[in-house]
This record gives sequence, structure tokens and C-alpha cells, in this order.
Amino acid sequence: MYLLSKNNLEEIEPITFGEMNIQEKDIEEMLRQNIEIITDEEESLLIIGDQIKNKENARSDLTALDQNGNIVLIEIKRDLKDIKQRVEAFEIQAIRYAASYATIETISEAVNKIYAPYINKHEEEFSKDLTHLNSDELAKRKIVQFLEVNKSLDNFNKSQRIILVASDFDVQTLSAVAWLSENGVQIECYKLIPYVFNESFIINT
Repeated sequence: MYLLSKNNLEEIEPITFGEMNIQEKDIEEMLRQNIEIITDEEESLLIIGDQIKNKENARSDLTALDQNGNIVLIEIKRDLKDIKQRVEAFEIQAIRYAASYATIETISEAVNKIYAPYINKHEEEFSKDLTHLNSDELAKRKIVQFLEVNKSLDNFNKSQRIILVASDFDVQTLSAVAWLSENGVQIECYKLIPYVFNESFIINT
């Protein structure tokens, strides 16, 4: 990244989230409230869950619905160091979580297992709607409205997607993701690259 100033180019070097003292949970919260960071103009995501436990008591980071009705698993690591330190490969961890979401067949299941608990957890963000609806009713209404707007109500969770987010990726992860993608698994990598300029933090996606 470069700064143009008086016809001079000044290079701004990337840093790591670790160097910024930003934790994985901070990145998760940033994405939870600003998920458009990792969407393009033709895509929309509705966040419906965070820190969801599976049967092995492991927790996934963020859960969303996309405009095609797919449940989307969003897994986050700060940077390359965190990815390499894991015993289990980043993409394998995500695949296990996504496999558990494949068992959800109805909107009511998604409401009970994911979205209603999420609304209860972040009750203050939904307080206006919760005055006349309970969390289950609100969750179902929001999912149905989102799917109807995108004309995908009949396609609810016919497939699942995986989004991996980090400031950088190792070659092994990128190779595995490329192979999975070429063989029909909906999986993508997004880099969130942090910079510091004039005491401000800049994120390049």
C-alpha cells in the first residue's frame, strides 16, 4: 500500500494483528458487526451465530446465511503464526464445523440451535424488536425475510460454505483450499491485512 503525497509515493508496510495487540476475539467482533468487509457487491451475509458449540464442545467463530440460502461458517485466525501453531489444520477444523451444520434441515432447527441463542446473547442489539416478539419468533422472521428478499427460501441450507479469515495464509492451507474448491467444496480465504498510518489502523481486504 502506498501513500501519494506531493507527487511522492510513500510505502506503508503491513504489520500483524499480534503486533497491534489485537486478539482473535477482537477480529471476530469487528466482522460480526461489519460483515460487509468480506462480501462483494453481489453478495449479502446475515450473521446468525457466534461461538456455537458442536457435539465435541468445540466452538466455531461466526455463522451466517448467504443470499443463496447456504449456512456459512466463518473461521478466524489472527495471522500466519497462529495458523502454524495449531495442531489441527485450519481448513480441517472448519470442515468439521461445516459438517455439523449440514445436518440442519429446517429454518426452525437453525432458529433453535443457532439464531435464537445469538439474539438472546446480544439482546441489547435487538431490544427494539424484542418488545413485541420473543427471540425464537424474531429469529424466524429475520431468516425468512432475508431468504425471501433473496428469492432463496426454498434453498435453505441445501449446501454449506466455509470462509477462512486471517492476515496471511501458509502455502499448505492455500493449496488445500484450492484443491477443495476445485472439487466442489465452497471454501474461500480472505486476507485482512492491517497497516498503521499516522496512529490510525487501516485494514485492507
